[in-house]
Amino acid sequence: MPTRIRLRRTGRKGQGYFRIVVAHQEMARDGRVVATLGHYNPRANPAVIEVDVAQARAWLDKGATPTDTVRSLLRRAGVLGRAAAGAGATVAPEAAAPPAPSAGE
Repeated sequence: MPTRIRLRRTGRKGQGYFRIVVAHQEMARDGRVVATLGHYNPRANPAVIEVDVAQARAWLDKGATPTDTVRSLLRRAGVLGRAAAGAGATVAPEAAAPPAPSAGE
């Protein structure tokens, strides 16, 4: 069964606090989870992101797919790089388009 790395909401109404968890794809948002990787508090200034990097990388290596929001959080926490976020596709800086010529040339 495919697994996803996603957010699980905790906290009271209007005071959202999230755990970063690994769960089966078909489970409910706040349903049973396989593992807890960390937490995210968007209400703090600045937002607090704490992730167990080794455990997160292990789950990514096993094939767990992060949601878009968790992917951006993992990127900010340093678990994912830009190249790793593209589902295995690497983007080389040389592959970028050449700069446009200036008006004086």
